[in-house]
Amino acid sequence: MARVLVLNCGSSSVKFALIETNSSESVASGLVENVGAAAHLKAKSPQGKVDKDVVGKDHAQALDAVVGFLQSQNLLAQGIDAVGHRVVHGGERFSASVLITPDVLDAIRSCNDLAPLHNPANLTGIDVATRVFPGLPQVAVFDTAFHQTIPQHAFLYPLPMALYREHGVRRYGFHGTSHRFVTQASAKVLGIDINELCVITAHLGNGCSATAVLNGKSVDTTMGLTPMEGIPMGTRSGTIDPGIPEYLHKTLGYDFKRMGQLLNKESGLLGISELSNDMRTLAEAAKNGHEGAKLAIEVFCYRLARELAALTAGLPRLDALVFTGGIGENNPQVRAKTLEHLAILGFAVDPSRNSDNGRNSGGVITRPGHTLAIVVPTDEELLIALDAEQIISHT
Repeated sequence: MARVLVLNCGSSSVKFALIETNSSESVASGLVENVGAAAHLKAKSPQGKVDKDVVGKDHAQALDAVVGFLQSQNLLAQGIDAVGHRVVHGGERFSASVLITPDVLDAIRSCNDLAPLHNPANLTGIDVATRVFPGLPQVAVFDTAFHQTIPQHAFLYPLPMALYREHGVRRYGFHGTSHRFVTQASAKVLGIDINELCVITAHLGNGCSATAVLNGKSVDTTMGLTPMEGIPMGTRSGTIDPGIPEYLHKTLGYDFKRMGQLLNKESGLLGISELSNDMRTLAEAAKNGHEGAKLAIEVFCYRLARELAALTAGLPRLDALVFTGGIGENNPQVRAKTLEHLAILGFAVDPSRNSDNGRNSGGVITRPGHTLAIVVPTDEELLIALDAEQIISHT
C-alpha cells in the first residue's frame, strides 16, 4: 500500500490526484487551468470543493496552489510515500517508469526539443515537488515508454538513416500510460490473457492517438516524433502533407515559429469549425445547424477511421477496437460515425448500447455477431500511482 501524489503538468494546466493504491481510490483531485494566463484551480476532497483563481501565472505557482489546497484539506499531515510524474517524452532510453535521479533529469531535458510544450512543464513539476517534498521518492512515468516495443519497420520514417542514427528522428508515440492502462483493462473485460490480446486502443480527447496492441504490447501508433502526427485533435492538425509548410512559406512567408503556432494551436477541430476545439461545444452547435461544427466532426471521424484502419496492418486479427478518453468514452455520435466508415472491418453499431456508452453491456457498443468495439474508461493517474508504488517497494 502507498499514498502517491500524481502530478500531470501539461502545457497550460496542472492536473493532480492523491491516490491510495490499496483501494485504487483518489483521496483528492483537481486541475489548475489556463496556466500562463488567468490560472484557475478546481479541486475536491472529502472535506469539500475549491473553485478559485490562482495568484501568479506560471507552473511553479500553479503547483504551489495545489500544495496549498492539500495542506488546507489536512491531507499532507497523513504523509505521502511518493510523487508520480507524467513525463511526455523519454526518447529511446526509457521503456519503463523509473525513480528520478539527476541522470534521469538530464535525459528528460535532452528530449525538450521533441516535446517543447510538455517536457519543460513536466520538469517544473519535478522541481517543485522535490522542493516541497525533500527526500521523497519522485517517479517518472513516460508517455513514450509503452511504445518502445514498436518494431523498427513501424517506427522508422522513410528518411535518410543518418537522421535516425545521429538525431533520433523516428516515431516515438505518446499517451502510452493511457494505452497501457486500457490494454490491461480490456484484457479483463474481454476475458483474454493479456499476452494473447490483439486490440486497437483509441485515446480521444483534446489530444488523440490510437495504438495497435499485439500480445499486450504496442506494435504501432499514430503519433510520431512529436505529439502532432496522426488523428486531428482539438487544436493540432494531425497528419498533413509534409509539403504544406514549404508551400505556406513560399506563398505567405510563414517561418518555422508561425508554422508551429498554426499546426499546434490553430488547426484540428478549432481550425475547421472556426468555432471551438471542444467536441462537446461542436456537438451542440452541430445540432443547432452550425455548418463548421458539422464539418469538423465529419472530418474528425473520417480521418480517425482512416488511422484506425491503417493500424490493422500490424495485427494478425482484431479482438476489439477500444474507445477511451473524454471523447471516446462519452460521445456516441463520434463512435457511431467512425464505425460506419469501418464497416469493411465488420463493425455494426448497436444504437442502444452505444447511446449509454456501453454502461449496461459490459462496454460493448456493437451488435452481436459483428466485430467488437468497446468503451473502456482510462485512469492514467491510477496507473502512475501503481507504477510509483512498485518502484519504491523495490528501492
